[in-house]
Amino acid sequence: MHQKIDLEQLCAERGLRITEQRRVIARVLSESDDHPDVELLHSRASEIDPKISIATVYRTVRLFEDAGILDRHDFGDGRARYEAAPEAHHDHLIDVESGNVVEFVDPELEALQKQIAEKLGYRLVDHRMELYGVRIDREE
Repeated sequence: MHQKIDLEQLCAERGLRITEQRRVIARVLSESDDHPDVELLHSRASEIDPKISIATVYRTVRLFEDAGILDRHDFGDGRARYEAAPEAHHDHLIDVESGNVVEFVDPELEALQKQIAEKLGYRLVDHRMELYGVRIDREE
């Protein structure tokens, strides 16, 4: 379900200066099918450009996050993980044993969240849902 987003293009649209190292990091993030943390991003970016330091990766993800083109997630494993900010909303199911993250969209759930907010006297403007579970076929 992971939607490919061109971070280089978003940088240009937001007026961010794109250095060669930022371009490499943006490309690695754009091509990621998972939600990598900074160490994994650094490892992947270093394969392309060995001169990229971990400090550069930290600064770049912070810059991209501040520009609203990168989403930061904390899935309870103590590591901040990143994905290109999606144009379409989706939620996450985290496998607590493997750390795998499954993206999903459920229109009924979206409608229910809106109804709950309205019942409590609010208009829902945004939300983030993270479900945590173990695979049923792994339970004894």
